[in-house]
Amino acid sequence: MSRVTSGPATAIRHKKVIKKAKGYYGRRKNTFRAAVQAVEKAGQYAYRDRRAKKRTFRALWIQRINAGARLHGMTYSTMMHGLIKAGIEVDRKVLSDIAIHEPDAFKALVDQAQSALA
Repeated sequence: MSRVTSGPATAIRHKKVIKKAKGYYGRRKNTFRAAVQAVEKAGQYAYRDRRAKKRTFRALWIQRINAGARLHGMTYSTMMHGLIKAGIEVDRKVLSDIAIHEPDAFKALVDQAQSALA
């Protein structure tokens, strides 16, 4: 029986890592040892930032809603409180989109929030 070497398996494993490191700068793109570290770190950043992205988008939506609300003499927090009291459940992403693209509809929401607070 002939001897089995691990050459092909190692080459395949190395090739997988090098392929993921494509586009990296310097030795990180073509040296296995450096590529392994770079790819692993990139995976950690990707995992972390998939969660951070949700936070940053929520903050952006809140800023846009606040800007729209202040045009009508309200703050973000009072508007959201008024909407909750009025029984209007619109998430921040949609509310932000309405504030940008449909100012008349946003004005109507602001008016309903104000009337619920009065």
